[in-house]
Amino acid sequence: MKELEKLSSLVRQAAERYGMIASGDRIAVGLSGGKDSAALLYVLAHLRRFWPDPFELVGVSVDPGFPDGEGMFSATADFCRELGVEYRIVKTDIYAVVFEGRREKNPCSLCAKMRRGALSEETQSLGASKLALGHHMDDAAATFLMSLTEGGRIGCFSPVTVYADKGFSVIRPMIYCREREIRALVRAVPLPVEKSPCPADGETQRAETAALLRDLDARHRGIYARIVGALERAGIDGWHV
Repeated sequence: MKELEKLSSLVRQAAERYGMIASGDRIAVGLSGGKDSAALLYVLAHLRRFWPDPFELVGVSVDPGFPDGEGMFSATADFCRELGVEYRIVKTDIYAVVFEGRREKNPCSLCAKMRRGALSEETQSLGASKLALGHHMDDAAATFLMSLTEGGRIGCFSPVTVYADKGFSVIRPMIYCREREIRALVRAVPLPVEKSPCPADGETQRAETAALLRDLDARHRGIYARIVGALERAGIDGWHV
């Protein structure tokens, strides 16, 4: 399948350049129910059959406790079973804290922080050496632009972040993959995509920045790859050539 082979090649390129996968790794894959994390798991499950060193996969989803979220990960659970991948769902009270307790006007930052904390704790409890997240090239470009325009700094998330005190690293194997390539794989397989019941879904500053980048790319083709290339050439936040 050309869509799978394309993404597998790009993931392999990123994993080899940044040393993301080592022999004996137990990799927890954060599964949000969205297309990006589903594609990441599918590609890694494909690659482990050909990777020179053995590694394990375990899927992990964080349940924020949305009122309308009952069974929101059922398709993801079925997907993991089909791939022969162990799967865990972490129950949390994130919705109650963020939307009912704190009543955050801009809830995404706190929600994301609490999700990361839950993923981190589960990664440690699983004894996993890596936590793989589904951020792609479009995400990297958007994060860079938001860091510049909103935070007043030049920066981005890192391809690999080592948490020595926690005993694992966060890896982002899809940093060379375009979102449109991921969408193509989702349509071709198809992969399970579960609608988020979050009341703030699609109304974030990141969504606005993504729309701005799409407009820029329509007039300046290749802007996503040029931004990522600039991050690597400048050696910013763990990126390197």
